[in-house]
Amino acid sequence: MRDKGILNAFGAYFIWGLFPVYWKLIRHVPAIQLIGHRIIWSFILLAAFLSITRRWSELKTVSWDPKILRVYLVAAVLVGFNWFIYVWAVNSGHILEASLGYFINPLFSVLLGVVFLREKLRFWQWLSVGFAGVGVLYLTLAYNRAPWIALGLAFTFGCYGLVKKTSPLGSITGLTLESGILFLPGFLFLFYQDWIGKGAFLHTGLQADLLMIGAGLVTTVPLVMFTYAAQRIPLTTVGLMHYITPTAQFLLGIFVYGEAFRRDQALGFGIVWAALIVFCVEGILFTSRVRE
Repeated sequence: MRDKGILNAFGAYFIWGLFPVYWKLIRHVPAIQLIGHRIIWSFILLAAFLSITRRWSELKTVSWDPKILRVYLVAAVLVGFNWFIYVWAVNSGHILEASLGYFINPLFSVLLGVVFLREKLRFWQWLSVGFAGVGVLYLTLAYNRAPWIALGLAFTFGCYGLVKKTSPLGSITGLTLESGILFLPGFLFLFYQDWIGKGAFLHTGLQADLLMIGAGLVTTVPLVMFTYAAQRIPLTTVGLMHYITPTAQFLLGIFVYGEAFRRDQALGFGIVWAALIVFCVEGILFTSRVRE
Protein backbone atom coordinates (compact mmCIF):
# COMPACT_ATOMS: atom_id res chain seq x y z
CA MET A 1 0.00 0.00 0.00
CA ARG A 2 2.81 2.41 0.93
CA ASP A 3 4.77 1.55 -2.24
CA LYS A 4 1.68 2.25 -4.37
CA GLY A 5 1.25 5.57 -2.55
CA ILE A 6 4.83 6.62 -3.27
CA LEU A 7 4.50 5.50 -6.88
CA ASN A 8 1.32 7.53 -7.33
CA ALA A 9 2.86 10.60 -5.68
CA PHE A 10 5.88 10.34 -7.95
CA GLY A 11 3.62 9.93 -10.98
CA ALA A 12 1.52 12.97 -10.07
CA TYR A 13 4.50 15.24 -9.46
CA PHE A 14 6.30 13.96 -12.56
CA ILE A 15 3.26 14.64 -14.77
CA TRP A 16 2.98 18.15 -13.32
CA GLY A 17 6.69 18.58 -13.97
CA LEU A 18 6.18 17.77 -17.66
CA PHE A 19 3.35 20.28 -18.06
CA PRO A 20 5.57 22.71 -20.03
CA VAL A 21 5.97 20.08 -22.77
CA TYR A 22 2.20 19.72 -23.06
CA TRP A 23 1.39 23.43 -23.19
CA LYS A 24 4.23 24.11 -25.63
CA LEU A 25 2.56 21.73 -28.11
CA ILE A 26 -0.37 24.17 -28.37
CA ARG A 27 1.41 27.44 -27.74
CA HIS A 28 -0.30 28.93 -30.81
CA VAL A 29 -3.58 28.86 -28.84
CA PRO A 30 -4.07 31.92 -26.58
CA ALA A 31 -3.54 31.06 -22.91
CA ILE A 32 -6.98 32.34 -21.90
CA GLN A 33 -8.62 29.94 -24.39
CA LEU A 34 -6.51 27.04 -23.09
CA ILE A 35 -7.75 27.78 -19.58
CA GLY A 36 -11.33 27.78 -20.86
CA HIS A 37 -10.82 24.33 -22.34
CA ARG A 38 -9.04 23.12 -19.23
CA ILE A 39 -12.03 24.17 -17.12
CA ILE A 40 -14.67 22.69 -19.43
CA TRP A 41 -13.04 19.32 -20.09
CA SER A 42 -11.90 18.99 -16.47
CA PHE A 43 -15.47 19.44 -15.27
CA ILE A 44 -16.78 16.88 -17.75
CA LEU A 45 -14.17 14.30 -16.69
CA LEU A 46 -14.56 15.00 -12.98
CA ALA A 47 -18.35 14.74 -13.28
CA ALA A 48 -17.92 11.40 -15.05
CA PHE A 49 -15.53 10.25 -12.31
CA LEU A 50 -18.02 11.14 -9.57
CA SER A 51 -20.73 9.30 -11.47
CA ILE A 52 -18.62 6.16 -11.88
CA THR A 53 -17.55 6.18 -8.22
CA ARG A 54 -21.06 7.16 -7.07
CA ARG A 55 -19.83 10.15 -5.07
CA TRP A 56 -22.31 12.79 -6.21
CA SER A 57 -23.93 12.60 -2.78
CA GLU A 58 -20.82 14.26 -1.26
CA LEU A 59 -21.45 17.26 -3.48
CA LYS A 60 -25.23 17.41 -3.18
CA THR A 61 -25.24 17.57 0.62
CA VAL A 62 -23.24 20.81 0.85
CA SER A 63 -23.08 22.47 -2.56
CA TRP A 64 -26.18 24.65 -2.10
CA ASP A 65 -25.01 26.16 1.18
CA PRO A 66 -24.25 29.86 0.40
CA LYS A 67 -21.25 29.94 2.75
CA ILE A 68 -19.72 26.87 1.14
CA LEU A 69 -20.42 28.19 -2.35
CA ARG A 70 -18.61 31.43 -1.47
CA VAL A 71 -15.58 29.46 -0.30
CA TYR A 72 -15.44 27.51 -3.54
CA LEU A 73 -16.09 30.59 -5.65
CA VAL A 74 -12.97 32.18 -4.15
CA ALA A 75 -11.06 28.91 -4.67
CA ALA A 76 -12.25 28.72 -8.29
CA VAL A 77 -11.10 32.28 -9.05
CA LEU A 78 -7.69 31.63 -7.45
CA VAL A 79 -7.06 28.36 -9.28
CA GLY A 80 -8.26 29.93 -12.55
CA PHE A 81 -5.75 32.77 -12.22
CA ASN A 82 -3.03 30.28 -11.23
CA TRP A 83 -3.67 28.17 -14.33
CA PHE A 84 -3.68 31.24 -16.57
CA ILE A 85 -0.43 32.68 -15.19
CA TYR A 86 1.30 29.31 -15.53
CA VAL A 87 0.19 28.53 -19.09
CA TRP A 88 0.95 32.08 -20.24
CA ALA A 89 4.39 31.94 -18.58
CA VAL A 90 5.30 28.60 -20.20
CA ASN A 91 4.22 29.66 -23.68
CA SER A 92 5.91 33.06 -23.33
CA GLY A 93 9.34 31.61 -22.51
CA HIS A 94 9.31 31.98 -18.72
CA ILE A 95 9.47 28.37 -17.53
CA LEU A 96 12.35 29.08 -15.13
CA GLU A 97 10.49 31.87 -13.38
CA ALA A 98 7.37 29.68 -13.21
CA SER A 99 9.40 26.92 -11.56
CA LEU A 100 10.65 29.46 -9.01
CA GLY A 101 7.03 30.11 -8.05
CA TYR A 102 6.56 26.47 -7.08
CA PHE A 103 9.91 26.35 -5.30
CA ILE A 104 8.91 29.21 -3.01
CA ASN A 105 5.24 28.18 -2.71
CA PRO A 106 5.70 25.93 0.40
CA LEU A 107 7.47 28.74 2.26
CA PHE A 108 4.81 31.24 1.20
CA SER A 109 2.12 28.83 2.43
CA VAL A 110 3.88 28.63 5.80
CA LEU A 111 3.83 32.43 6.02
CA LEU A 112 0.11 32.50 5.21
CA GLY A 113 -0.43 30.01 8.04
CA VAL A 114 1.25 32.40 10.44
CA VAL A 115 -0.72 35.43 9.29
CA PHE A 116 -4.20 33.92 8.92
CA LEU A 117 -4.20 30.76 11.04
CA ARG A 118 -1.93 32.05 13.83
CA GLU A 119 0.40 29.10 13.42
CA LYS A 120 3.75 29.29 15.22
CA LEU A 121 7.05 28.93 13.39
CA ARG A 122 10.22 27.52 14.87
CA PHE A 123 13.50 29.43 14.59
CA TRP A 124 14.82 27.52 11.57
CA GLN A 125 11.49 27.88 9.78
CA TRP A 126 11.64 31.65 10.25
CA LEU A 127 15.21 31.56 8.93
CA SER A 128 14.06 29.64 5.84
CA VAL A 129 11.30 32.15 5.11
CA GLY A 130 13.77 35.02 5.57
CA PHE A 131 16.28 33.38 3.22
CA ALA A 132 13.60 32.94 0.58
CA GLY A 133 12.67 36.61 0.92
CA VAL A 134 16.32 37.59 0.39
CA GLY A 135 16.44 35.37 -2.70
CA VAL A 136 13.31 36.96 -4.18
CA LEU A 137 14.66 40.45 -3.41
CA TYR A 138 17.95 39.59 -5.11
CA LEU A 139 16.13 38.27 -8.18
CA THR A 140 14.08 41.48 -8.26
CA LEU A 141 17.33 43.40 -8.57
CA ALA A 142 18.73 40.91 -11.09
CA TYR A 143 15.63 41.06 -13.31
CA ASN A 144 15.27 44.83 -12.84
CA ARG A 145 11.69 44.01 -11.90
CA ALA A 146 9.88 41.88 -9.39
CA PRO A 147 9.63 38.21 -10.48
CA TRP A 148 5.87 38.69 -10.74
CA ILE A 149 5.25 35.36 -12.48
CA ALA A 150 6.83 33.43 -9.61
CA LEU A 151 5.14 35.65 -7.00
CA GLY A 152 1.79 35.42 -8.78
CA LEU A 153 1.95 31.62 -8.91
CA ALA A 154 3.05 31.35 -5.27
CA PHE A 155 0.38 33.84 -4.14
CA THR A 156 -2.54 32.30 -6.03
CA PHE A 157 -1.64 28.71 -5.19
CA GLY A 158 -0.75 29.54 -1.59
CA CYS A 159 -4.06 31.37 -1.07
CA TYR A 160 -5.85 28.54 -2.86
CA GLY A 161 -4.35 26.10 -0.36
CA LEU A 162 -5.36 28.36 2.52
CA VAL A 163 -8.97 28.49 1.29
CA LYS A 164 -9.08 24.73 0.72
CA LYS A 165 -7.69 24.08 4.21
CA THR A 166 -11.03 25.17 5.69
CA SER A 167 -13.25 23.73 2.93
CA PRO A 168 -15.52 20.78 3.74
CA LEU A 169 -15.19 18.75 0.52
CA GLY A 170 -12.48 16.35 -0.57
CA SER A 171 -10.04 17.38 -3.29
CA ILE A 172 -11.86 15.61 -6.15
CA THR A 173 -15.38 16.75 -5.22
CA GLY A 174 -14.06 20.21 -4.39
CA LEU A 175 -12.35 20.59 -7.75
CA THR A 176 -15.53 19.37 -9.44
CA LEU A 177 -17.49 22.14 -7.74
CA GLU A 178 -14.81 24.72 -8.57
CA SER A 179 -14.69 23.75 -12.24
CA GLY A 180 -18.51 23.64 -12.25
CA ILE A 181 -18.61 27.24 -11.00
CA LEU A 182 -16.25 28.28 -13.81
CA PHE A 183 -17.88 26.07 -16.46
CA LEU A 184 -20.54 28.50 -17.72
CA PRO A 185 -18.25 31.58 -17.89
CA GLY A 186 -15.60 29.44 -19.62
CA PHE A 187 -18.09 28.02 -22.12
CA LEU A 188 -19.58 31.45 -22.91
CA PHE A 189 -16.11 32.94 -23.40
CA LEU A 190 -15.05 30.18 -25.81
CA PHE A 191 -18.39 30.48 -27.66
CA TYR A 192 -17.84 34.24 -28.03
CA GLN A 193 -14.27 33.74 -29.27
CA ASP A 194 -15.53 31.32 -31.90
CA TRP A 195 -18.40 33.65 -32.86
CA ILE A 196 -16.01 36.55 -33.55
CA GLY A 197 -13.69 34.29 -35.53
CA LYS A 198 -10.86 34.00 -33.00
CA GLY A 199 -11.63 30.56 -31.57
CA ALA A 200 -8.93 27.91 -31.93
CA PHE A 201 -11.05 24.80 -31.30
CA LEU A 202 -12.02 23.02 -34.55
CA HIS A 203 -10.04 25.61 -36.53
CA THR A 204 -6.38 24.71 -35.96
CA GLY A 205 -6.16 21.02 -36.78
CA LEU A 206 -7.06 17.68 -35.19
CA GLN A 207 -3.92 17.47 -33.05
CA ALA A 208 -4.59 20.84 -31.44
CA ASP A 209 -8.25 19.91 -30.86
CA LEU A 210 -7.27 16.64 -29.14
CA LEU A 211 -4.71 18.44 -26.98
CA MET A 212 -7.27 21.04 -25.92
CA ILE A 213 -9.69 18.26 -24.96
CA GLY A 214 -6.82 16.44 -23.26
CA ALA A 215 -6.26 19.47 -21.02
CA GLY A 216 -9.00 18.05 -18.83
CA LEU A 217 -7.28 14.68 -18.68
CA VAL A 218 -3.86 16.06 -17.72
CA THR A 219 -5.58 18.08 -15.00
CA THR A 220 -7.61 15.29 -13.43
CA VAL A 221 -5.28 12.25 -13.70
CA PRO A 222 -2.40 13.62 -11.57
CA LEU A 223 -4.92 15.01 -9.09
CA VAL A 224 -6.50 11.58 -8.62
CA MET A 225 -3.01 10.05 -8.24
CA PHE A 226 -2.04 12.73 -5.73
CA THR A 227 -5.20 12.18 -3.69
CA TYR A 228 -4.56 8.42 -3.62
CA ALA A 229 -0.97 9.03 -2.45
CA ALA A 230 -1.84 11.62 0.19
CA GLN A 231 -4.18 9.14 1.87
CA ARG A 232 -1.51 6.43 2.09
CA ILE A 233 1.90 7.97 2.79
CA PRO A 234 3.09 10.51 5.41
CA LEU A 235 2.57 14.18 4.59
CA THR A 236 6.30 14.80 5.12
CA THR A 237 7.01 12.40 2.25
CA VAL A 238 4.36 14.08 0.10
CA GLY A 239 5.84 17.48 0.91
CA LEU A 240 9.41 16.51 0.04
CA MET A 241 8.33 14.88 -3.23
CA HIS A 242 6.63 18.18 -4.17
CA TYR A 243 10.01 19.45 -5.38
CA ILE A 244 10.05 16.91 -8.22
CA THR A 245 7.67 19.21 -10.10
CA PRO A 246 9.58 22.53 -10.08
CA THR A 247 12.91 20.70 -10.51
CA ALA A 248 11.64 18.96 -13.67
CA GLN A 249 10.26 22.26 -14.97
CA PHE A 250 13.52 24.04 -14.20
CA LEU A 251 15.56 21.41 -16.08
CA LEU A 252 13.16 21.51 -19.04
CA GLY A 253 13.46 25.29 -19.20
CA ILE A 254 17.25 25.18 -19.43
CA PHE A 255 18.08 21.99 -21.32
CA VAL A 256 15.06 21.52 -23.60
CA TYR A 257 13.76 25.03 -24.29
CA GLY A 258 17.06 26.87 -23.94
CA GLU A 259 15.97 29.63 -21.57
CA ALA A 260 18.83 31.84 -20.41
CA PHE A 261 20.11 31.22 -16.87
CA ARG A 262 22.58 33.92 -15.98
CA ARG A 263 25.01 33.93 -13.05
CA ASP A 264 22.95 36.48 -11.12
CA GLN A 265 19.84 34.34 -11.59
CA ALA A 266 21.77 31.29 -10.38
CA LEU A 267 22.71 33.14 -7.20
CA GLY A 268 19.08 34.16 -6.55
CA PHE A 269 17.80 30.63 -7.18
CA GLY A 270 20.63 29.29 -5.01
CA ILE A 271 19.52 31.41 -2.05
CA VAL A 272 15.95 30.10 -2.43
CA TRP A 273 17.21 26.52 -2.71
CA ALA A 274 19.31 26.99 0.44
CA ALA A 275 16.17 28.17 2.24
CA LEU A 276 14.30 25.07 1.06
CA ILE A 277 17.10 22.73 2.19
CA VAL A 278 17.07 24.28 5.66
CA PHE A 279 13.27 24.10 5.76
CA CYS A 280 13.12 20.43 4.69
CA VAL A 281 15.96 19.22 6.93
CA GLU A 282 14.50 21.03 9.95
CA GLY A 283 11.09 19.51 9.26
CA ILE A 284 12.51 15.99 9.01
CA LEU A 285 14.54 16.35 12.21
CA PHE A 286 11.60 17.87 14.11
CA THR A 287 9.28 15.06 12.99
CA SER A 288 11.85 12.45 14.06
CA ARG A 289 12.19 14.00 17.53
CA VAL A 290 8.41 14.11 17.99
CA ARG A 291 8.08 10.43 17.10
CA GLU A 292 10.78 9.32 19.55
